Amino acid sequence: MVYRQPNPSPLFENRFDAGLKLAEKLSTYKNESVVVFAIPNGGLPVGLQVALALGAELDVVVARKLPIPLRPEGGFGAVADDGTTVLNHELVRSLGLTQSQITYQTSKVRNDIRQRSLAYRNSRAIPVVTGKIAIIVDDGLASGYTMMAAIESVRRRRPSRIVAAVPVASELAVRTISKMADNVITAHTALVPKFYVSYYYRFWNDMPEEEAIKCLREWEMRRFKATTKA
Repeated sequence: MVYRQPNPSPLFENRFDAGLKLAEKLSTYKNESVVVFAIPNGGLPVGLQVALALGAELDVVVARKLPIPLRPEGGFGAVADDGTTVLNHELVRSLGLTQSQITYQTSKVRNDIRQRSLAYRNSRAIPVVTGKIAIIVDDGLASGYTMMAAIESVRRRRPSRIVAAVPVASELAVRTISKMADNVITAHTALVPKFYVSYYYRFWNDMPEEEAIKCLREWEMRRFKATTKA
């Protein structure tokens, strides 16, 4: 279900519109050797628009937050598809989470990621990233831990540079991610006490996996058409 947000003046109509606006901020990378990594599900519509605008390859890095026990809307870290795990150690201590709780939640998320990775990857070739610019895209940055896990995962593939790019982010998340990425690009950085990514979109939903996969198929179709014309 798609929800219309109460914000009277949202920055973006939807994730596709957000991707177009973000692509404008990334125009300097158009003539570079770039691989765009989208964090699914919501990052794929954004990543599609960025990859098309830059003429870049599009791939996914599946990363998921580690939900807080009994408070799954919150997270105490994140896991990426290669097993990379990033924890918010301060939050873990304040919540009093035990190692068994952390292990249990991590195992659950890894199983979910494994299934999602199979769905996204299917028979698609894994692009070579070594020596190229990796632009990691999501639909927004709140705490930034999912992006942190994605960055650490992609770094293992030895890109020349890592750029974290999102339509909207909290100022705190930008400062956090700036310590890990070579560059952080946003269409808007919010200086607010409480930050919600969805607030900046007119239409928002928890994007179904099927819709996200369609973005990969559309990119493949457009790349094929461009190749045959050439």
